[in-house]
Amino acid sequence: MNPDDAGPLVLARVRTDEACQWALVTEDALPDQRTATRIATTAFDAVPIDRQELDSHVQAVMAELEAHSGQRALTPGGASWLHVQHVPVRRLVGHLVRKLLALSAWEPFAQNPGCIIPAAGEALIGTRETSSREYRLYTVTWSGIAYLLGAPLAGNPMRSAQLGQLTVSPAEASPVPSPILSALPQSAVVALSWSSRHAETILPVLEELARDGHPSVLVDLATNSADRCPEPTTPSIHLCPASAGLLSPAGTVSGPASTDEGPGDDDKTIRVRELAVRLDRLERLAASIVETSGGSTQPSWRAVLCTETWLDGVFASTRPHTVLLCNDTSPLGALAVHGAERHGVTTVYVQHGAWTPQSVAWPALHSRHIVVMGERDVATARAWARHPDAEVHVLGQPRFDALADIDQEQQRRYLDELLSARAGHRPEKIAVWACQPFGPDLLRAQGNLVLEGMRKAEGDWALVIAPHPAQSAGSFDLFLERASGPPVAGADPGIGARGCLAGADAILSAYSTCGIEAVLLDVPVLELAHPGGRTLGLADHGLAQRCSSADDIANALSTPSRSQGARRDTDAVCHWRGTSAHDIARLVIDRSHIDPA
Repeated sequence: MNPDDAGPLVLARVRTDEACQWALVTEDALPDQRTATRIATTAFDAVPIDRQELDSHVQAVMAELEAHSGQRALTPGGASWLHVQHVPVRRLVGHLVRKLLALSAWEPFAQNPGCIIPAAGEALIGTRETSSREYRLYTVTWSGIAYLLGAPLAGNPMRSAQLGQLTVSPAEASPVPSPILSALPQSAVVALSWSSRHAETILPVLEELARDGHPSVLVDLATNSADRCPEPTTPSIHLCPASAGLLSPAGTVSGPASTDEGPGDDDKTIRVRELAVRLDRLERLAASIVETSGGSTQPSWRAVLCTETWLDGVFASTRPHTVLLCNDTSPLGALAVHGAERHGVTTVYVQHGAWTPQSVAWPALHSRHIVVMGERDVATARAWARHPDAEVHVLGQPRFDALADIDQEQQRRYLDELLSARAGHRPEKIAVWACQPFGPDLLRAQGNLVLEGMRKAEGDWALVIAPHPAQSAGSFDLFLERASGPPVAGADPGIGARGCLAGADAILSAYSTCGIEAVLLDVPVLELAHPGGRTLGLADHGLAQRCSSADDIANALSTPSRSQGARRDTDAVCHWRGTSAHDIARLVIDRSHIDPA
């Protein structure tokens, strides 16, 4: 069977030579479609899953996997492969646990659980569609689930054809680059960035440090041109782009990568409800996803080894007292903090995005100092902190310091010109939809909900779609072509919601930090709340209107209310005085005299 042409799979009770078993087959392969106990695998996607139970099982599986194989592969600096690669592996585990819970909720299988025969030719690991420009969403296929539950394999490939094309052998991988030693000046601070949001958050702090005579090196690890750091205008901020190809190598992970199974293999399992997952097989699937490089967001294990060597050279050359970064949980951040601590360097994490209970794959922060935006983030930061001496500081968001200088009239002209070119006239009222890099189905559903609400709203409304910085080009092309009702236009990805929200009459978003910026600028905010989704929780502080239906959107747009929130309400979300960059720079310098370096 060619899995690409097979169509949707069905889990069915079939009779084999030995007994009745479960099998993954196509609908037309069932001998008796009328009597066979069966369910389309796509139906499992609609099974409601209790979030708390899901999180509990994910935590338990990851803990067992860490104990089982965490030490099978280490960087030269002693970082475990599952410590550095925890986020992509945990996301994979979350997806497979969701499938297992849905499977166990299907009564026919729950009453007669057993081995599942995989679909012939179906890979065990694949990818899910996403609008993110670089981030890769892995998935365990249903044949992969059968494999984890102990099924024998008959030639099923480990990875889908798409993932297989991204994998190269170790012999083809790029050599470890030589660290840049002579070009880097000794500096007080080394900052790391691999996204445009990181750069926008960190640069104001480095500029404040420069004003006080403290030089810095800004390491740019971005692998996508849209996320690269701009050239600093201050001479004492030295931009250090990563070596070409640093994050591109792929190849086999030693230790967990073995796919050979023999009679002596470990048969240890962990249960998800009544289903027993084999840890040795889970280890192999996890290893397979870190053999391919997804750039700066999900580097391969081999790329991690290259990067550790390169960063060691940067730290040894610059001899900083502080490493400053905006993400210390995903692979590059976890690796950087681990390396900084080996060099006796203090670490400072600056929160660059809003936190919600579901906003991170791994609720862990590793840095010594954690800078948060608002008072409500303190308890979360303390719960997530992993450093034994972690300190939490409420100092706001450096990106927001410049809000007071925004030219509202200029941004309104931009919106007017966009819509005039698209619709031929300038509407009275303009809403900006600040998007997130959701999957295509959710984006389409959310967009349709927004348009339906706008059609029902009173007044002459138009919509500008502002892509998230991480969204791929063309994510909204089809939507813009088919949109009906109010005039709709797309903002330039380089401008995004941040570049036009001050000119809007309302901002719509689920959890973009642009919602916080809009609150600070007193622009009405509509929080889009889809079932099971998350929002920034601004409505909980009286700073936004929560909208879960088209009628909610229509009512909010018909009578948009400006929050006029009390200082304590806005401070709960973001401490905004226009001095965040200065305050963080002061923290960096003050703690450099206290913390050992």
